[in-house]
Amino acid sequence: MTDKHDGADDGRGAAVSVVEASGAVERAVALADDLVGAWGSWGPVMTPDAQRVAFISDRSGAPQVWVQDVVTGLPEVAALPRARHLPLGTPDPVVGLNWAADGRWLGVEVATDGGVRTQVWVVRPDGRDARRIAGGPGAGDVDGGEHATLGPWTRSGHRLVVTLPSPGPGRPTRSFLADPGTGRLDPLSEGDNTTVLDVSLEERFLVLKDGERGHQFCVAVDRLDDSSFPLLQPGATGSTDRAVLRPAPEGDSGPLWVYLASDVGLARRQLIGMALGPHGFKGEPRALAVRDDAELEDLDADDAGRLLLLVWNAAGRSELELFDTTTHERTPITGMPGQVAADPVLSRDGSSVVLGVEGPRRPRELWHVDVATGAWSRITHAPALPEHALVEPELVRFSGRDGLPLTGWLYRPAQHAGPGPAALWLHGGPEAQERPTFTPQHQALVAAGIAVLAPNIRGSSGFGREFVHADDIEKRWDAFSDVLAAADHLVATGVADPARIAVTGRSYGGYLVLASLAFSPGVFAAGVDVCGMSDLTTFYRDTEPWIGAVAVTKYGHPERDRALLEALSPLRAVDAVDAPLLVVHGEHDTNVPIGEARQIVAALTERALVDESAPPVEYLELAGEGHDYRRADSRRTLYGAVVRFLAEHLGPL
Repeated sequence: MTDKHDGADDGRGAAVSVVEASGAVERAVALADDLVGAWGSWGPVMTPDAQRVAFISDRSGAPQVWVQDVVTGLPEVAALPRARHLPLGTPDPVVGLNWAADGRWLGVEVATDGGVRTQVWVVRPDGRDARRIAGGPGAGDVDGGEHATLGPWTRSGHRLVVTLPSPGPGRPTRSFLADPGTGRLDPLSEGDNTTVLDVSLEERFLVLKDGERGHQFCVAVDRLDDSSFPLLQPGATGSTDRAVLRPAPEGDSGPLWVYLASDVGLARRQLIGMALGPHGFKGEPRALAVRDDAELEDLDADDAGRLLLLVWNAAGRSELELFDTTTHERTPITGMPGQVAADPVLSRDGSSVVLGVEGPRRPRELWHVDVATGAWSRITHAPALPEHALVEPELVRFSGRDGLPLTGWLYRPAQHAGPGPAALWLHGGPEAQERPTFTPQHQALVAAGIAVLAPNIRGSSGFGREFVHADDIEKRWDAFSDVLAAADHLVATGVADPARIAVTGRSYGGYLVLASLAFSPGVFAAGVDVCGMSDLTTFYRDTEPWIGAVAVTKYGHPERDRALLEALSPLRAVDAVDAPLLVVHGEHDTNVPIGEARQIVAALTERALVDESAPPVEYLELAGEGHDYRRADSRRTLYGAVVRFLAEHLGPL
């Protein structure tokens, strides 16, 4: 590690450099505070006439429901209509939202106490009649007490799907149709880990997915005769992210078609379609839209089933196109004012699109696209930002130590001409994906003079089915090796001083931080573990039942693979950790339970009591937060702590 006084001509010069470095750190923390204040808007849903939009925004400091008119073509952003906040009667963060097809109700998913478990609420679009209908304490006899998730509305708009995940081994996941006016829950389906993806107009047909992570299957259910039909290849598994049921295209004799974004039995997620009749399928599944260089990550459809909106993920950047179901013609939507799109909504008549758009220098904002003209219009306000102080990341390509092609996003400080301090940032999942989004922590570290490489190591989504399964169970060691390859890349390209690289990450990425420090000592100068697992056996013991049940295909089975899970647990090799560590965890996290943080901190603290050479460990617990930190004050605290910790332990900036 480089000493802060190395290279100084005299004590006075060293003191000046330390003061300058301290000033840069505090300016970086102030920038992070400003960026956290740059609230965003996301999760849009529209009225049937596409004249109003409801969405989630953290402009009040925590995610809540907002509603405003859709006004396009205004020359000044300041002229946009102001949004109205819809209070639900709970301060808990909103995490999901949908609008009934008849426009009379909004369905809202709320994180109970800011944690992992959620409740389902309904509210009128004018704010009246807000009520909780499932989940949370005292929710009634049907759910037994705690966790409920928001599903789709029926196409008529009269009822809402609510799902109660399995509360424990041998107990099913159950879905219901909820009456928003009375709160009545009528049984709809049940299975091991089922999710209802869509419901047909007359509530006869359902599309369901079930199974573990990356090993899901899809079925269509005919409620009239209580029969089900496998979608795609019988017996094949994969991941299905989205499905819609719509009237068959013109010229097709079937009453309904199912459209899916799926990689079940396929190399990449693509658009699959098939006809659905009253006695099963009327034909084989068809690949309707396929790309070798991108994966289909989202889709929506108009009510008539004539037009689909497709969102492709091309190495992290989003690309949009319209698909005519009759002619199969594909029309790109160009000119997107950002790099990543999310939550696309196609109006019921197919005339317009509303979606969230963001980039490294702009937070999530809602935009409108006129389908006929392709014109883009911003429809939500966003605060002004010092965009000149923010950097655009570079997409870099490198190889794992076994030669597997890997990519990452490199945020490079402009002021550094040679090797300097750097940090790896490892995303969660592991099936998540690092993308060029608005990330205040990365920008703050760069402002402090620390380069950031956010790699997509094996196990990440967006690069095909084989890549996302390349770290399953016993192949976990290969993912550890990819972290080291990312550090190698920083050194080989002259970005980082090999003695001044930190490893940082959250959730599964936090687990990788601990694994890198425990299993590869001597490589990293510091680590930041945000809500990561420290012992995979205690993770399985303490996590929510429905989370552990679907994790076995990714991490291994808690009983059959126990020896492997023990070998892969950083807590078992804690004495090898030789770098300073900051551990961060949310008070109400029951996904990766808070015990995972406390036990690694306790072990390192106990070691330091008997070994003066043991590295220091710091612990930050965020009150009122779960696995995701949704409150602005919590994120300010987190980013400030990370910047100061890395600045202290990576040497002069």
